[in-house]
Amino acid sequence: MNTYNWYSQIIKPSWSPPSWLFGPVWTLLYILIAVSFGKVFLMAGKKEIALLVALPFILNLVFNLSFTPLQFGLKNNFLAAIDILLVLGTLIWAMVAIYPHARWITYIQIPYLLWVSFATVLQLTITYLNR
Repeated sequence: MNTYNWYSQIIKPSWSPPSWLFGPVWTLLYILIAVSFGKVFLMAGKKEIALLVALPFILNLVFNLSFTPLQFGLKNNFLAAIDILLVLGTLIWAMVAIYPHARWITYIQIPYLLWVSFATVLQLTITYLNR
């Protein structure tokens, strides 16, 4: 409850989506992530791709899972802004790295890329507005 109160009271841009939208969007995205990242990790385990190709997927998961504790646990907009930039950067790296090996995995990341790009702009704006 304290976290909800904190987030509802910080300054957000007028174009910030309603809080209820995040759950359904992330549910869909996590399904796509589970399928595609799972395939990448399976391919790496079978030595069908180099570990370096799987590395950005691993890092992306670490940064993705770090966002909520940074933003809502620590209530630290600045660290969350750095983290979301790392999520975006590792996602782009992952999409480029896997493309020669499994193009469908790159394509299935497009909704994730679009949402993370939007979330990055939103988080940077929130961080700026609440400095």
